[in-house]
Amino acid sequence: MTPWAARLARAAYSTLLRVGTPAYLARLWWRGRAEPPYRHALAERLAHYAERPSSGWLWLHAVSLGETRAAAALVEALRARQPGLRLLLTHGTATGREAGAALLREGDRQAWLPFDTPGGARRFLAQFRPSLGVLMETEVWPNLLREAQAAGVPMVLANARLSERSARKGERLAALMQPAAASLALVLAQTEDDARRLRAAGAPHVQVCGNLKFDLTPDAALVERGRAWRAALGRPVLLFAVSREGEEAPLLAAWSRATRGAAPRPLLVVVPRHPQRFDEVAVLLQSAGLRMARRSSWADTPPPEALAADAWLGDSMREMPLYYGLGQVALLGGSFAPLGGQNLIEAAACGCPVVMGPHTFNFAEAAELAAAAGAAQRVPDLEAGLAAAMRLLAEPAALQQAAERSRGFAAAHRGAAARIAEAIVALLPGRLTAPA
Repeated sequence: MTPWAARLARAAYSTLLRVGTPAYLARLWWRGRAEPPYRHALAERLAHYAERPSSGWLWLHAVSLGETRAAAALVEALRARQPGLRLLLTHGTATGREAGAALLREGDRQAWLPFDTPGGARRFLAQFRPSLGVLMETEVWPNLLREAQAAGVPMVLANARLSERSARKGERLAALMQPAAASLALVLAQTEDDARRLRAAGAPHVQVCGNLKFDLTPDAALVERGRAWRAALGRPVLLFAVSREGEEAPLLAAWSRATRGAAPRPLLVVVPRHPQRFDEVAVLLQSAGLRMARRSSWADTPPPEALAADAWLGDSMREMPLYYGLGQVALLGGSFAPLGGQNLIEAAACGCPVVMGPHTFNFAEAAELAAAAGAAQRVPDLEAGLAAAMRLLAEPAALQQAAERSRGFAAAHRGAAARIAEAIVALLPGRLTAPA
């Protein structure tokens, strides 16, 4: 690849971003109708700030909720090694920003990551002058990485993953993505397969550290609350965890057939991934003829009408441990349509066995390890997944054994946070404590 090809690719990319910025801002404002945080601090999306520039930050970017939750374990490990660090935490989504607020301490700062235009990246770096930047998982932004390199800011890609599908897409955009990957000071990959693909994509310094999500400790109080609710129900509970658009309707059709005449009829709990879909999924549940209760309609104790319902809609945020405590087995959302699946590690840590579909390319190794450990089983489609889940619900001994294997699987793979934190601290120029 010639330098001219890289320059032309980056120029075309930057032009498209500049042209699309007004439409993207309008989209954020539109999404803000249902999720008001999207309308907060819109100027930060263009890297415009009211306060004076500062410096000395450890900057960590966690785009969405999943990355932010994984970052919690890393932030804890970093603070143990750098007690006075000043954390700059950036996000791209409202759910990520809301979850990230809990990680902040006095003196820390939270912001939106600006659009990846050259000017936006330069203004962001000039405003905060971080000592080091950490991007989580897949967040390789060409202009941001180029400007960070020009500004002398070392950049780390932590908890990094690259699926075969994404690697093939990256090959088609090699003129744009290879220089970005090559500018990374260090890549800390989840698996050996991720490391191999990341090296092939152009990253020069790659280590394997494991998956941060194994180091997350579910909120024990939420898990216990879910189990208490299950005991109050007195019947089996099937969870459809982090469901995606296009998955609920076929499940509900299969559910009606599978549970017709069952006594007692299991409770179906559906937890959509995106909060803006809560009302849409509520309509689907009601259209399927199910008596539905919404989790948001009560506080600590389900009312009698909820206990008697056919289905619950999990329309609350930051309560996945509760739902995994409530469910005896979980169908894994995003795995029954070609969407790459969702993180099944949290389910395992809560002792909730998983039934997953054929599409788990975003979490390929974790899915295979879970299946090998007996914490998950793979099926070809939703109908087969429902049948497998119903068989487990009907066999208490097998269900208990699967729950124990799930917890053992999650515990066996901990330790990534410490390894990643050590690698990051080794790159720091000094203690990140002194304000500018």
